Amino acid sequence: MSEVTTIQVGQVVPDFSMDTYEPSKQDFGKFNLAETMKAGKWTVLVFYPADFTFVCATEFSALAEQHAALKAIGVELLTVSTDTKFTHMAWQRDEGELKGVQYAMASDTTGKVSKMFGVYMAEAGLALRGSFIIGPDGKLHGSEINFLNIGRNMEELTRKVSAFVHFSKLPSEACPAKWKKAGDRTLKPGAKLVGKVHEALKG
Repeated sequence: MSEVTTIQVGQVVPDFSMDTYEPSKQDFGKFNLAETMKAGKWTVLVFYPADFTFVCATEFSALAEQHAALKAIGVELLTVSTDTKFTHMAWQRDEGELKGVQYAMASDTTGKVSKMFGVYMAEAGLALRGSFIIGPDGKLHGSEINFLNIGRNMEELTRKVSAFVHFSKLPSEACPAKWKKAGDRTLKPGAKLVGKVHEALKG
């Protein structure tokens, strides 16, 4: 059973810190939300159950393919589990699916951060597959939680993050379901758009 989150989309996320393993440096580090916000960056947290597991390895590989695109739009990307930073290091070293991983692997050994986001399974001491997008304003912009046996589509995660970044600069516009990148057609809510979305998208 997971513990219910007290953070809803649109609310400010309390500051937190976690130890990390940094594959890009082959060394340990530390993540702090307040520092990332101060740098004007977006934060994407990708929670997963455990190192040395199966679906997780495929998610890590898929996420590695998206890392450059996320980094280019000002995103600090972290995977998070309740494993130690030492286990993160060993898994990244030994599992071939993780050879391309350069993003930080964070350790939430107490489950404190997992509980904050409502993905902590108390009986198992593990996290569900939760993806969370936090803006430079500290607000939670996006949230998705899946059960253990279904891997996430990391291309869709990148699309959603790109949309949040893009539309945060265009408060009068809205993002259609099939929007993929800057330059794609958007919506401008207002009286003239009521009942005319189809025409607006095709026009």
